[in-house]
Amino acid sequence: MARIAGINIPPNKHAEIGLTAIYGIGRSTAQKICDATGIPYSRKVKDLSDAELEKIREEIASDEFPDAGGKAASA
Repeated sequence: MARIAGINIPPNKHAEIGLTAIYGIGRSTAQKICDATGIPYSRKVKDLSDAELEKIREEIASDEFPDAGGKAASA
């Protein structure tokens, strides 16, 4: 089972849907993450390689997605 941002991602879901299990990530944000990492929306989470999961973790940790575990925006 993939674990990203402290959340267990459902293994039988498509990447686009599975990422929405993470607080702060909706469908549009999940699509942006998949696009940025080059992962097809339709690939199942259980079929993602460790390298692809690491790319997702790095993308979420970037400044672009502060609600999902990235750096908090100062307001």
